[in-house]
Amino acid sequence: MPTVESSILVKGPKEEAYRIARNMEDYPRFMENVKQVKVVQREGNWTVTDWVTNVDGRIIKWQEKDIFNEERPHIEYRQVAGDLKKFEGEWRFEEVAEGTVITLTVDFELGIPMLSGLLNPILKKKTLQNCEAMLTAIKEQVELAG
Repeated sequence: MPTVESSILVKGPKEEAYRIARNMEDYPRFMENVKQVKVVQREGNWTVTDWVTNVDGRIIKWQEKDIFNEERPHIEYRQVAGDLKKFEGEWRFEEVAEGTVITLTVDFELGIPMLSGLLNPILKKKTLQNCEAMLTAIKEQVELAG
């Protein structure tokens, strides 16, 4: 099961970074690969969201449950329906002297054992590139707001 983790330093408060990351319905407005995020259920500190992304011309759709911890702040997510066998991870926000370090972790499993050895390195690279693009987009939004 490949795991990808990427971090970025943002010049802004962690509360603002968390607020922007938490508002996933806005992602298509400033993230090129994210075409649609729709909240289909919201209760207390969690949502269920439908996602549509375009990665290298391939449309990928899934549904995930997002759990929000306002006090830390922290976001945990896991796929509840979609193309992969496993797709889950977290967003962490750490206050540092220069601003906030945002870390995005993705743990995924293709679910096709015979192809995993061949495809996992390619998928891991693509997933890392996508994580970096998402973090950069959130960084730009936080720094524009500040």
